[in-house]
Amino acid sequence: MTIAMYLVVLWIPVWVFTVSLHFPPTIARSIASISSIDPEEQTIAQFTGQMEAYSPGIPGVRVEHHEELNKRILVALIVASTLLVAILLLLFSCYVSKHKNLKTFKERSQQKQKQKPEESAKGLSLGPIVGRFNSLRIAGKKGGVAAIEYQLLEAATNNFHESNILGEGGFGSVYKALFDEKSHAAVKRVEVKGQDAEREFENELEWLRKIQHQNIVSTLGYCIHGEMRFLVYEMMQNGSLESQLHGHSHGMALSWHRRMKISLDVARGLEYLHERCNPPVIHRNLKSSNILLDQNFNAKLSDFGLAIASGATSKSDIKLSEREGYVAPEYLLDGKLTDKSDVYAFGVVLLELLLGRKPVEKVTPTQYQSIVTRAMPQLTDRSKLPNLVDPAIRNKMDLKHLYQVAAVAVLCVQTEPSYRPLITDVLHSLIPLVPVELGGSLKTAETLPQGHTEPSQR
Repeated sequence: MTIAMYLVVLWIPVWVFTVSLHFPPTIARSIASISSIDPEEQTIAQFTGQMEAYSPGIPGVRVEHHEELNKRILVALIVASTLLVAILLLLFSCYVSKHKNLKTFKERSQQKQKQKPEESAKGLSLGPIVGRFNSLRIAGKKGGVAAIEYQLLEAATNNFHESNILGEGGFGSVYKALFDEKSHAAVKRVEVKGQDAEREFENELEWLRKIQHQNIVSTLGYCIHGEMRFLVYEMMQNGSLESQLHGHSHGMALSWHRRMKISLDVARGLEYLHERCNPPVIHRNLKSSNILLDQNFNAKLSDFGLAIASGATSKSDIKLSEREGYVAPEYLLDGKLTDKSDVYAFGVVLLELLLGRKPVEKVTPTQYQSIVTRAMPQLTDRSKLPNLVDPAIRNKMDLKHLYQVAAVAVLCVQTEPSYRPLITDVLHSLIPLVPVELGGSLKTAETLPQGHTEPSQR
C-alpha cells in the first residue's frame, strides 16, 4: 500500500496541471484574481455586468455559460483521473501477486532438487501407474499399451537386481517388479544388439496392442531407454510351465486336473488366435517356457515376438531352433508355417504334461532325441502307457481319460500337417476331461478310479 499511496501523490500535480491546461484563459484569470476583489467592488461589478447585459448595442458576457462548461470539464477530469489511478493500482497488485507466486515456485523447486533421486522418481510417476495397475485388476486390459518411465522400472526392480530375476529369455531377462504392496508385475528386459531383437520387440508390442483374451498375458506397458527395451506384464505368480515341470519341484504342484486345466487354457488361447482374430494369428513360438501360470494355475500365452498373421513365410525369417523340440517338420523341410504348426507345438506341450519329460533330451554328447520320437511307439500301446506317465501323477487319473489325452497328443504331432486336427477340435476334445469348477464339463466324482483321491484345485 505504500507504493500505491506514492503513485497517488505523484498523480495529484499531474492532475492539477491537466486541469489548468483545459480551463479557458479568462476563467483561469478570474479564479486567480477572486481573492483580491473586495465585497463592495464585487457588488459593483455584478451590477455593472447586469447593466451591460441589458443595455442595447453592448455585447453581453454569459458568465453562467462558462461556469457550466467548467463544471463539466472538471467532472470529466476527475472521473478520468480516478479510473487511471484504479487501473494503476490493479496493475500493481497483479505484479505483486505474480512476484509472490514466482518466489513460491522457486522455493518448491529447490526443495524437490534436494530429495533423493529414487524418491523423486517414485513421487513423479508412481501414483499414475499404480492407479493403472489397480484399474486393470478391475476392468481388464483396454485400449493401447502405456509408456512407462525408466526411473519407475529401475526403482520397482531394485535397479534390476539379480535377486529379482524370474527367468531368462533369448534376448534378455524377466524381473519381478514391486510398485507398491499390492501392485506387482513382471518386467521383460531386452537388450537390442541387432535387428532381430529390435524387430521382435516391435512385433510383440504391436500384437499385444491388438489382442485381448483371458488366456493371453496382459501387457501393462513398455519402455524404451537407450538400447534397452522393456515390456511390463501382469505378474504370474507360479512362473512358467517349464519351471513347474522341469524345475526343483519336478511337477509335484501339478495334479492331473491342473494339467488338464492348463492344456485347456492353452487350447483356448490358440483357438482365439486362429479362429477369432482377423486376420488369424500364428504364435509360432509356443513352448512350455512361454506358457505362464498365475496364482490359481490359470495358463496364459506369452512372448509374441515371432507371431505373424496367418499365411506362408520363408524359412529365413523364422528364428526357431530344432533342438527345442517344438518345431513342426514342414518348417524344417521347406520353411512353411501355418496354424497347424502351432497345433504341432501344442501336441509337444501336451506330451510334456503327460510324461513330465523335456521336449528334447541329450542321449549322447552329440545326439539329441525328441520326446515325440522317443514316446510315439508307446503312446498307442495301452499296456505300456500307464508306466510312461510322469511319476508325480501316475495312478492318479482315470485310465480312460489318460488314453483319450494320449490320442489327442498323437494326432497333434503327426508329421503330415493335414492329419493334424484344428485347434477347435482339440479344444472340444479336452473340455469333457476338465472338472466343471476348473472350466470344463466333467463332474469331479466321475474322474477317479475307486480308492484314489484328487487334491483340492482351489
